[in-house]
Amino acid sequence: MLTDNELKALVKEKYSVIAEQPQEQNAASCCGSGACSTEVYNLMADDYTQLNGYNPDADLGLGCGLPTEFAKIKRGDLVIDLGSGAGNDCFIARSLTGETGKVIGIDFTEKMIEKARTNAEKLGWHNVEFRLGDIEKMPVSANIADVVVSNCVLNLVPNKYNVLQEIFRVLKPGGHFSISDIVLEGELPAQLKQAAEMYAGCVSGAIQKQVYLELISANSFTNITIQKEKVITIPDDILLHYISKEELIDFRNSNLGIYSVTVYAEKPVTQEACCTPGSGCCG
Repeated sequence: MLTDNELKALVKEKYSVIAEQPQEQNAASCCGSGACSTEVYNLMADDYTQLNGYNPDADLGLGCGLPTEFAKIKRGDLVIDLGSGAGNDCFIARSLTGETGKVIGIDFTEKMIEKARTNAEKLGWHNVEFRLGDIEKMPVSANIADVVVSNCVLNLVPNKYNVLQEIFRVLKPGGHFSISDIVLEGELPAQLKQAAEMYAGCVSGAIQKQVYLELISANSFTNITIQKEKVITIPDDILLHYISKEELIDFRNSNLGIYSVTVYAEKPVTQEACCTPGSGCCG
């Protein structure tokens, strides 16, 4: 069993490679990691192409939802994107905040940050900033963000509770988040759980849907709402890299559900309502 630091190192290594892969390759695999499918063109990512601010150079095909579409971003907002990659969600958010707002993307992969900054320079948008950092300890001050978004990233972080604490810390009272992620109902086969490619591919790091929602609630967020949910089906030709044909039959006959969910939640306006030990909400 890998330690938290080993898992982070694995993800960083894999996503340094993924940053240089074409969008088509990433979309046809599990978040760019592992084998590509010849059965399914697009496993997880949603279509961004019709959204204002879309930039094809920033779309690596790595998401599992459209959190910016549901994030209620207003003109003038300060938005933080966790695991910002090449900047796709940041640029969509910037089209909503306008020139009076600001967008900060955080990613711990140097190659992703380089790619995102290059894309921002091409667009000439000076109120979109990309910071290298770990989302378990964000390089931003407390109580500054109106909105936090993230697209298929928390499942890559070993300690999801820490990330949710950090989201609470950086949000203003009354601020909110909209996050897309992969969650499970039922247990993955052992071989999938243990496969490094499936961890980096946003599958084996996913937790049970109910546990995911309970972690959000445990961090004092309110008005927790599932804004969108869709079934994720991993094609046979990918699964057969990790399990046998007999195990594949059992997998298909099991009650396992793999889902992309987009979850919304708010930080309470009054700090007295949310000051639990370690939450960071009282400054």
